[in-house]
Amino acid sequence: MQPIKKATALLALPALLIGGALLGNLAPHAQSAPQKVALINVAEILKASPDDAAVVALGQKRDAELGALDDQIQPLLKQGSQISAGDKDRLNQLISAAQSKSKDYDAQVNAKLAPITQQANAAVAAAAKANSVAVVLNANLAQQSGIVVYADPSADLTGTVKAAMTRK
Repeated sequence: MQPIKKATALLALPALLIGGALLGNLAPHAQSAPQKVALINVAEILKASPDDAAVVALGQKRDAELGALDDQIQPLLKQGSQISAGDKDRLNQLISAAQSKSKDYDAQVNAKLAPITQQANAAVAAAAKANSVAVVLNANLAQQSGIVVYADPSADLTGTVKAAMTRK
């Protein structure tokens, strides 16, 4: 039986070599041209918007108001299982109020951010098209996740996008 296996292997070898050579000749033709990738610093771009000050002010107001509620909640939470029925009711009311206010502020912030992000997305798309860029990555996320280990500074479109944001 072993001579038959050797003969089969020997007959299959030329077919594999010819097939490999043919596929090797086809592979380079199937590859496309390299695509240009750019990076942007999203936080800097959003700060460049004239409307950013309103978002920051709203965030500060939210932090102050929710912080005041949290200052009332924390002592009640520290009571643990020793909390009285009255304090437990007060704690539940404060937590409910904090959640409601947080939801309201999130909606307000999102409403203020929506036109800014639309403007930023349009500016990023325009800068990418003008520079023949196929893919634009958030530089901060790319760095934190390790997706990008090195990027040439010329691949950064942040300045171009910020300039477009301030012109509009």
